[in-house]
Amino acid sequence: MEDSSGPNRETAQHGQVSEGGAAMASSRKLPKLQGSLFKYGSKSIQVAFQSGNYKQHVIIIGGLTDGLFATDYVEPLAKALEAEKWSLVQPLFSSSYTGFGTSSLKEDALEIEQLLNYLIDQENSEGFILIGHSTGCQDIVNYLRTGGHCTRAVRGAILQAPVSDREFLVTLPETQPKLELAEKMIKEGKGEELMPRDTSPEAPITAYRFHSLSTVLGDDDLFSSDLSDAQLKARLGHMSRVPTQVLFSMSDEYVPDHVDKVTLIKRLCEAMGGAEKMAIPWGNHSLSNRVEEAVRTMISFIKKGGPKGWDDPWS
Repeated sequence: MEDSSGPNRETAQHGQVSEGGAAMASSRKLPKLQGSLFKYGSKSIQVAFQSGNYKQHVIIIGGLTDGLFATDYVEPLAKALEAEKWSLVQPLFSSSYTGFGTSSLKEDALEIEQLLNYLIDQENSEGFILIGHSTGCQDIVNYLRTGGHCTRAVRGAILQAPVSDREFLVTLPETQPKLELAEKMIKEGKGEELMPRDTSPEAPITAYRFHSLSTVLGDDDLFSSDLSDAQLKARLGHMSRVPTQVLFSMSDEYVPDHVDKVTLIKRLCEAMGGAEKMAIPWGNHSLSNRVEEAVRTMISFIKKGGPKGWDDPWS
């Protein structure tokens, strides 16, 4: 969650735009990709956009409030992947845009499985690299823990901005009373009911999801610096089965000042069984100020090839 609610999305600042400002906005180059739009599930939101026509797929999973073009590096990454003969897939899930508050990591995992299943069954995919931005990192970690049939087709994972919603939320004075309300609602059997409108100005949110994002060892609490080594290993240890790159922004605005980022990255990578550690100096949360470096770093990891080949998930 971002703004007054948490760290995992970039929100626009709305207001009046002068004529000159409008002209500048209209002349700014906006991202544009050629590709195909397809449905991978029965829900209306379950569509994905693919750029490139190759049988190796990089799938980018955004954070809270994200959808297509979740970050500034999506377009240049898609073009760089063309040269490596990989397609880039941008899926929409039930949790995309304003849906995050009434969804969960569990539901995201089910929809990731549906997407991979479609790409294997309908597009003859030969394997996947999963890239997560912000809460997309939690999605990947949770999905690979589920042991779904198609997880065997995942060659590697890139976690860009794996940060803690809880550690950011605790810095906001309004979080504690909201958390107490969420706990009360859950005890009353109302975990799937919506909290008051001002709980999350960006989207309706259930008591369960707010609690998950803001409580110690909630379902979304995977990367907090105050978790013990044993707790981190219990939550992240299974990532040792998949080559993983941790791409951490050293000026991430959603990591509280008291958190030692250098130590945190080291601990996260160790908990994952020796993940590749990549710290981006001065990088912000979405790496919008380090786009070229972000793309170069990701492509370098992808070119290493991950495991030698991959298992057929249908065998």
